[in-house]
Amino acid sequence: MTIVVTGATGQLGRLVVKHLLTKLPAEQVVGSVRTPAKGADLGIQLREGDFDRPETLVAAFAGADKLLIISTDGESAAERLRQHANAIEAAKAAGVKHIHYTSLTSADTATIALAQTHGPTEELIKASGIPYTILRNNWYFENDLGTIAGALATGVLATSSKGGRFAPAAREDFARAAAAVLTTDGHQNTTYELGGPESYSYADFAKLIAEASGKDIAYAEVTPEEARTGMLGAGLPAGLVELIVDFYRALGQGELDVPRGDLEKLIGQPAVSLREFVADAVRG
Repeated sequence: MTIVVTGATGQLGRLVVKHLLTKLPAEQVVGSVRTPAKGADLGIQLREGDFDRPETLVAAFAGADKLLIISTDGESAAERLRQHANAIEAAKAAGVKHIHYTSLTSADTATIALAQTHGPTEELIKASGIPYTILRNNWYFENDLGTIAGALATGVLATSSKGGRFAPAAREDFARAAAAVLTTDGHQNTTYELGGPESYSYADFAKLIAEASGKDIAYAEVTPEEARTGMLGAGLPAGLVELIVDFYRALGQGELDVPRGDLEKLIGQPAVSLREFVADAVRG
């Protein structure tokens, strides 16, 4: 069996490869990456696979029994969707037998901006005729490392999420889940809603940061414009700021409040909790 992982040198891709190598010999794992020289430390075969050059993807996916398409980080939804479409067409041309894709919670119904990429990509995969497994990942704890650092520095955690809850999990656990479905049977034409088994609000984040640090951390609810101004003032790129403000809006509407047990079932162990993650982050 040959498994090909796109973006194998990225943050999630590296972790997926690490966990695959605990289950399979290295010769069965292939990384499809834009710059193979950057992944020499992975210990697997690397092939050039550029989402903007489809001809390289066909060669990168050759011989794949299973392909994991890790969603790209293109600058716009349209760019990401075009890149994903290139990968799906290349998978068809290369004779890939099973596509796996890292998607987003409730991608088919969510109004969050990120779903503009994930929902249509899921439809393209289903229309390809290739057996598929969709991994709808909730928010990553790691996305809020800056939030934790900012709260520790200022004593305030402020969002415009209107008390909305979500079910985030650690990137490592999402990687474990991907490795599990790639190396076991019974996942064809299945969609998994993956995230933590319980949901949290940002007020919960603030309480846990205070608990772990021994500092007074206040939670403040602000308007979207105030959130936008604060993040721009902290130096975050404008495009990222807009995604975060939209994420807060979606939280307020309950779009990511989807706690499920699928993640823990797939990884065969308890998922890292928010309390554990925050404690580790505070310790540095």
